[in-house]
Amino acid sequence: MSGGTAVPKLVIITGMSGAGKTIAVQSLEDLGYFCVDNLPPVLIPKFAELIESSSGKIAKVALVIDLRGREFFTTLSESLAYTRERFSIRIEILFLDATDSVLVQRYKESRRRHPLSDGGAPLDGIRLERRLLEDLKGAADQVIDTSNLKPAQLKAIIAERFSEADRESFVINLTSFGYKYGIPIDADLIFDCRFLPNPHYIEHLRPHTGKDPEVYEYVMKWPETQTFLAKLIDLLQYLIPMYKKEGKSQLVVGIGCTGGKHRSVAIAEYLARTLGNSETETVRVSHRDAERDRH
Repeated sequence: MSGGTAVPKLVIITGMSGAGKTIAVQSLEDLGYFCVDNLPPVLIPKFAELIESSSGKIAKVALVIDLRGREFFTTLSESLAYTRERFSIRIEILFLDATDSVLVQRYKESRRRHPLSDGGAPLDGIRLERRLLEDLKGAADQVIDTSNLKPAQLKAIIAERFSEADRESFVINLTSFGYKYGIPIDADLIFDCRFLPNPHYIEHLRPHTGKDPEVYEYVMKWPETQTFLAKLIDLLQYLIPMYKKEGKSQLVVGIGCTGGKHRSVAIAEYLARTLGNSETETVRVSHRDAERDRH
C-alpha cells in the first residue's frame, strides 16, 4: 500500500448462533462496510486479494462466519494467519455471545432449530457450539455479551466501536456488575470487591449508587479500599501493555459486588478516572446492574 493510503479493514463477525450476528452485520452495513454473510473461511485469502486489487474502492469489509459452514470452520485460523502474512489488511475479530439461558429463550421465541442440535433440545446444540468456539472467542479482538441488550442497544454499541474507522487507541471497557445477577461473559478480567464495607447497610445510602458522591466517598474512605486500588492499578498498568503487545485492541474488566449498585460502581468510576489519562488509550465505563432494582 502506498504511503498515506488507509489500510483496508476486515471485520470477522462470529460467535454463538442466536447472539445477534445478523444485527451486527446490518449495523456495519449502515456504517459503510461491504458485508458478506456466511463466507466459508477457506475463501478469506481470495476475498483479501479482491480487496487489495480494488485500489481502495473496497476499504471496509465485514464477513459473517459461523457454524452454518462448520465443515470449513477448522480452516479459519489458518486462513486468517495466511491473510495477515500476505496482505496489508487490518483484521479484527468480533465475537458475539450470550448466556445459555438467553440463547435457549431466543430459540424458543423464534421457533428455529439450533444448527448443531440434530433435532434435539436447543441447549445440547448450544453447549456443543460453545465448546467448538472456545478457542476462537479467546482470540477475538472484541467480545460483546448481548444477553441483556435489545437490538437497538447492540446497534448503538456496534456504531460506537466501529464508526471511527482508523482509530488506533487501545480500548479499556470497565463494567460494574452484581454477582447475584451473574458474571459478565465478555469480561477478560474479573475483580471481586465484596470484601469492602457495604453501603447497602447504611439506610440513607441504600437507595443511591456508587456514582452518588456520598456513596462514592463512603466506599473510598476505608484503608482496605485504598490498598486494594493501589494494587489493582499497579496490576492493570502492568497488564495493559502486555495485552497491546499480544495484539489485542481492547480489554474488558469486570468489577463485581453483591448487587452491582454501590461498591463495584464506585471502584469502576475510580478506575475510569485513573486509567483515562493516556492519549493511546480510550476508557469506557458502564454499570450493568446499578439501576436494576431502582423504582
